[in-house]
Amino acid sequence: MALHDLAGILGSVLITGSYLLLQLGRMRADQVAWPLLNGLGAALVMASLLVEFNLGAFILECFWLLISLVGLVRLLRR
Repeated sequence: MALHDLAGILGSVLITGSYLLLQLGRMRADQVAWPLLNGLGAALVMASLLVEFNLGAFILECFWLLISLVGLVRLLRR
């Protein structure tokens, strides 16, 4: 398995795993971990897409990363 595939898989696990933890009540959206894990996951998926590009997926991950950064900045300003 190539390194970019591993990055994409890890990114997907971070995004979906943190969302699962949120839904199970094990993580809160007002904690720094939530946008941090989502942003890192999106960045890893974006990195994998640079090797095997898919415009639709790349745009989705750009928005996911941007939204995560907005949430992280808002939490850190508190």
